[in-house]
Amino acid sequence: MKRIALFINSLQKGGSERVMVNLAEYFQSQKYDVILITQYKRDNEYELSSKIRRIYSEPEPEELTGSRIKNFCIRFHRLRDIWKKYKPDIILSFLGKNNLMAVATAAFLPSKVAVSVRGEPTMEYEGHLMQFLAKRMFRFADGVILQTERAKEFFPKAVRKKSVIMKNPLSPTFVGRKPAAQRDNVIVAAGRLDENKNHAMLIHAFSRIAGEYPNMQLVIYGEGELREQLTKLIKEKELEERISLPGSIDNVADEIGRAKIFALTSNTEGMPNTVIEAMVLGTPVISTDCPCGGPAMLINDGENGLLVPVGDAYALADAMRKLLADEGLTQKISENALKLADELDPEKVDREWMEYLFERL
Repeated sequence: MKRIALFINSLQKGGSERVMVNLAEYFQSQKYDVILITQYKRDNEYELSSKIRRIYSEPEPEELTGSRIKNFCIRFHRLRDIWKKYKPDIILSFLGKNNLMAVATAAFLPSKVAVSVRGEPTMEYEGHLMQFLAKRMFRFADGVILQTERAKEFFPKAVRKKSVIMKNPLSPTFVGRKPAAQRDNVIVAAGRLDENKNHAMLIHAFSRIAGEYPNMQLVIYGEGELREQLTKLIKEKELEERISLPGSIDNVADEIGRAKIFALTSNTEGMPNTVIEAMVLGTPVISTDCPCGGPAMLINDGENGLLVPVGDAYALADAMRKLLADEGLTQKISENALKLADELDPEKVDREWMEYLFERL
């Protein structure tokens, strides 16, 4: 029986973590021996089948010392010992430093290593040292999985040669869901309240149309370090009765599915799962055309969604007006967006991942 090891920081709810859990469940259903390695166990994690072994790579606190170099060596050998003990045929790693550690710790072992960069490479590998390491060390991976063609441009030719673009599978919970018959007078966003998601841009844009559409509300789901700052901005705009920040909720997909518009205002994104999910629910999407090009790979501007420049609140307000004023355009975009469900059908995309890892790597 072929064995695959999946490696990520934790299973805390997020786009990359959800893709990894879905892949793990699929590989297990196909009779592969699946082990999932995380550094930590966090609160609010995705559930994992009991048939999949989960192993923690982070040493116990008493094993660590006051020296960063010694602690790195302890973590390095802990992970390498896991590869030696479980002898996976394939190691699939997601995100940032995990990818570097997977390549380094599996060196000269028989396991093949595939690393997956999930977002804009310059953001996932911040700083000259991290970018240098990614560009050099990925030469030694057996495969490099990227989200978009634009992401390839970051890497040297030697890495691009072994790179492949793989789609995110649609979460199985969205398969067969019907679009809402009636939509609420709400514009919805969902994501961490941080600088990258740029919800301030969304608040500024909404404030420009609020007087024209007095029945519309803006709801931004998620938690993060900018809650206080965004709350202050809402108060400055005198829109406390129109804009809400309800935090993270379990049924956010239901709220997205009933909304008039879903908005993504990020400065950078890989392949945003929230955009995918809004589209397959038939909710018209407005997204920034941000690097590394994930939204632009999903949205054909004016056909199945709308794209606006990063940071341009004026363009975002105009896009909102377009959708709210033109029911014909809104209906066309909604119907075309629904077609994405077939393209990203989890059975189809999961099989593509399996074929790549076990047949082409």
